[in-house]
Amino acid sequence: MRMQRSTRAALLSPLLAPALVLVAGAPAGASSTPPQATAAAKNTGPSCGKQFQLDRGDFPVRPDVSNRWFPLVPGTQWTLRGSVAGSSHRVVTTVTDLTKVIDGVRTVVVLDEDFDGTGLQEAELAFFAQDEDGTVWALGEYPEEYDNGTLTGAPSTWIVGVQHATTGIAMRTKPVAGAAAYRQGFAPKIGFDDCAVVFENGADTCVPVSCYSNVLITDEWAPNAPESGHQRKFYAQGVGLVRVEPVGGQDPEILVLVKYTHLGSSALAEVRARALQMDARGYVISPDVYGRTAHAR
Repeated sequence: MRMQRSTRAALLSPLLAPALVLVAGAPAGASSTPPQATAAAKNTGPSCGKQFQLDRGDFPVRPDVSNRWFPLVPGTQWTLRGSVAGSSHRVVTTVTDLTKVIDGVRTVVVLDEDFDGTGLQEAELAFFAQDEDGTVWALGEYPEEYDNGTLTGAPSTWIVGVQHATTGIAMRTKPVAGAAAYRQGFAPKIGFDDCAVVFENGADTCVPVSCYSNVLITDEWAPNAPESGHQRKFYAQGVGLVRVEPVGGQDPEILVLVKYTHLGSSALAEVRARALQMDARGYVISPDVYGRTAHAR
């Protein structure tokens, strides 16, 4: 899930475009390209790796994201709380029971809501799919931006297959420290180019919800926004994102998991309704990008 736009922390981040920053001396060991994806001809260098093209035949008709580090079970909701540049900050990420076809792949729809001290700052629909190998892919984001409660637009929308945007890896099947960096998504029209590398395996961390062992830590950055610094994201098995820590950068963001729950039918229906309203607005606010997708259902 996404996490921040240029210093955001979202679950998918890939919540949060998930994530952003260049790690000095990032590990550059060898890693094999997932069999379900072939690298596009363009190689932008070792800092971010190659662009990917998906094979639609490697995805199930009905999406099922069960990766142990990035599980997206409908009704699951994470609440992370912390601060950005000293101001209070809260991110609520919910896996809806909606799906949306993007570039021929049916994805899971995730609603990510970002609150500052005064109210809703950003609401985003993010789209993920898991292939037969167990790798989770990010296929786009529709982030609505708000100013004092007023919707101002969604200029950072990107969708795979539209305006030369390509997919990226949200989570590998077997993430191993020392492997090469990988792209989390690429949308040249808006300058979106998020990258990640596995920073550490087997870490321990405690947050208000619980203490976790054997935690995976990734390091993420945006080559086009070096002023944002790094984001370290901590993933617990079977849970997902539990902590976000900054490494350098302007307006550093810190988040920890304060609530982890599975919504009942009525609460999930409310989230579904908000997501469907956003989906409908997207065709008006972003007709040239989001308007070229099939409706969520």
